[in-house]
Amino acid sequence: MIKSMTGFGRGEVSKGQRKITVEMKAVNHRYLDVNIKMPKKLNFFDASIRNLLKEYIQRGKVDIYITYEDLSEQTVSVKYHPDVAASYLAYLNEMAESFSLENDIRVSTLSRYPEVFTMEEQEIDEESIWKVLEAAIREACESFVESRLKEGENLKNDLVGKLDGMLGLVDYIEENSPKIIEEYKQKLQAKIHDLLEDNRVDENRLLMEVTIFADKICVDEEIVRLRSHIMMVKNTLIEGGSIGRKLDFIVQEMNREANTILSKSTDLEISNRGIELKTEIEKVREQIQNIE
Repeated sequence: MIKSMTGFGRGEVSKGQRKITVEMKAVNHRYLDVNIKMPKKLNFFDASIRNLLKEYIQRGKVDIYITYEDLSEQTVSVKYHPDVAASYLAYLNEMAESFSLENDIRVSTLSRYPEVFTMEEQEIDEESIWKVLEAAIREACESFVESRLKEGENLKNDLVGKLDGMLGLVDYIEENSPKIIEEYKQKLQAKIHDLLEDNRVDENRLLMEVTIFADKICVDEEIVRLRSHIMMVKNTLIEGGSIGRKLDFIVQEMNREANTILSKSTDLEISNRGIELKTEIEKVREQIQNIE
């Protein structure tokens, strides 16, 4: 099966009073580009998260949003610094004596001085948090991959239909190209008859001119290669996997052959089919950009 590079996934895991929610979305990109937005306390897991994502995603621009709730315990604690309080008190007493002021220091006043009390975050249990985080990420990735596969299947079916239509255009060009040579021969012969009063035509010279013309407009090799490229794209789509880059290269070759066919065409109908062919190839190329 093939995967689209656009997709969305969500995972939510609760354990005890911890809850982690992971949401992820992606669009097409040449390489894997991951952008993670999460609480600062989870930054420690950044490398582990990126390694885990590589199990599920090979290409695409992926945005991941992680929220974390922990109601199991206080995440911060108050710490009292008696040495700092003692220093403040000593200096205040010294000021009162030096300036003969009333010493009105109260505990509530002293406690508001900087660094007497500080708030400190408690150490987090990294192992238990990672178990919850990993489970949430895997759940999000699995739903993400499922959405990619579903869209990838729709892409494949649409592309196969377009490729079948392209084969029809190639068949028309292959069938009608020889007729152009015969028509050219008849027109050239008629023109010579009009120019020569005795209606004598040098058949060898006529044959040479027709051969030169046929060589200029011959698209047999281009048709063979183009049909081969179309079938290769179809077979690759059926095989599935991470095929986006391979398909992009093949479609470039298809476009090259179509350009050559169009440049050699001298017939309006064949030129029109060539233009249709190029249009369909461009549509296929655009859709392939969204395949992983």
